[in-house]
Amino acid sequence: MIMMGHFALLVFLAFASMQLLCIAADHDAAIFYDSFEEPFNGRWIVSDKDDYKGIWEHSKSEGHDDYGLLVTEKARKYAIVKELEEPVNLRDGTTVLQYEARFQNGLECGGAYLKYLRPQEAGWKPKEFDNGSPYSIMFGPDICGLTNKVHFILKQKNPKSGEYVEHHLIDPPRVPSDKLSHVYTAILKPDNEISILIDGEVKKKGNFLSAQDFDPPIIPAKTIPDPNEKKPEDWDDRVRIPDPNAVKPDDWDENAPMEIEDMEAVKPEGWLDDESEEIDDPEATKPEDWDDEEDGVWEAPKIDNPKCQTASGCGEWKRPMKRNPAFKGIWNPPLVDNPNYKGIWKPRDIPNPNYFELDKPYFDPIAAIGIEIWTMQEGILFDNILIAKDENVAESYRDTTWKPKFVVEKEKQKAEEEAAGSDDLGGFQKTVFDVLYKFADIPFLSKYKLQILDFIEKAEKQPNLTIGVLVSIVVVILTAIFMLIFSGKKQQPRVEKKTEVAADTSNDQGSSGEKPAEEEKEEEKENETGGAAPRQRRRDT
Repeated sequence: MIMMGHFALLVFLAFASMQLLCIAADHDAAIFYDSFEEPFNGRWIVSDKDDYKGIWEHSKSEGHDDYGLLVTEKARKYAIVKELEEPVNLRDGTTVLQYEARFQNGLECGGAYLKYLRPQEAGWKPKEFDNGSPYSIMFGPDICGLTNKVHFILKQKNPKSGEYVEHHLIDPPRVPSDKLSHVYTAILKPDNEISILIDGEVKKKGNFLSAQDFDPPIIPAKTIPDPNEKKPEDWDDRVRIPDPNAVKPDDWDENAPMEIEDMEAVKPEGWLDDESEEIDDPEATKPEDWDDEEDGVWEAPKIDNPKCQTASGCGEWKRPMKRNPAFKGIWNPPLVDNPNYKGIWKPRDIPNPNYFELDKPYFDPIAAIGIEIWTMQEGILFDNILIAKDENVAESYRDTTWKPKFVVEKEKQKAEEEAAGSDDLGGFQKTVFDVLYKFADIPFLSKYKLQILDFIEKAEKQPNLTIGVLVSIVVVILTAIFMLIFSGKKQQPRVEKKTEVAADTSNDQGSSGEKPAEEEKEEEKENETGGAAPRQRRRDT
């Protein structure tokens, strides 16, 4: 038995030694790796720019002895950068970008993405690192409002125009909605394939040169609409127009009011004409320190008239209003087909002066790694940042640095759910959410995608709403199917193009089109009082 125990111990030591050797070998294979086990001061440089007041902290991940780089305050801008010993050439072979991020307080409103910066010759300095510093790739999770995605953005120089253009991966993965550690991996392959992995699982694949995978496409369109061509002044693109031969009927009264008094209405019995709805409070007395000259004439505060509580009404009775059967509103001539309709005008296509062809994207080399975010939440932890040329090296790091932590966190989460008596429901909810996310990606539901994702996001934040949200999404899906089936059976109506053009609100800054707050409040008052001004009460002492 003693010999067997020694043998087992030797086997364990041998296995542990092999693991250590494998980790050491992976460290040698990595181009860059930072575990943040040591303080970042002296290795990472914090920006001195005035806007970036967020404080970084060398901190343990909650529940572990493993350290990371922590965002400590809400509503702050953060910027920190680490220069590489040598720039990394992304055009040679496979390149793997990988790191861990954890939203320790759950998803609220914050970014946890990295920027892989071009060499300083491009025009930036570590102490002046900010959102304008030139990067080659931006990668990682970002969530706030309707934004919920794991970004992958390639910034490439157009060889014809000389301008750098951001190319965004289309339909990137969503950010995991929990407080656990997650590892994000981007694999850039020499055959132009791009893969995005979350926790080692492929969530998105694309091709750098495909117009279906990047917006705008990395290779521009061969032709563009001629920017100098203008629509002819005599071009009529109105499908239907008011009938010029139509005449307003003689009996059409545009001045007839929408509502009139109901002459058949009778005053209810028990109506107290001589009583007011409010009376002076008989128990109120003038304060002893009241000065009529300084405070004005004192008036007792008003209370509801108790006599009106048992009566059918008080004050002057007025007949209620009813809809006027003679009301027709403003007369407009009916619409008819426009005999001069020429169709929708568009400029002719011309060769794109900025068109070019590539066998593979033009990647600028990576000379530094930066974190530049503006977050409304604290508790975001970065860890185990890796750049490698081998997918197996990245997988090994995931297995040795991320997975053990994730297993512990999942077990703790499961125990908490079981303690709360919601384990079965939580598992059911996760299954429902996974299915619904897949539904949201169905092509014929693309029109409703944002609406479905918004429903799911609300349910994830409030698990008790899962069933109701599921019903809502089923209704949306059935509506889409119904419209898809019956739209093919009905003749498409001819669309009228209004001659008046609405103001363009699609500028870069965005426009909600909402009314000023003062107008909204005024409308609320009118709705609550039926359009009449509320009764003004005297000052209540």
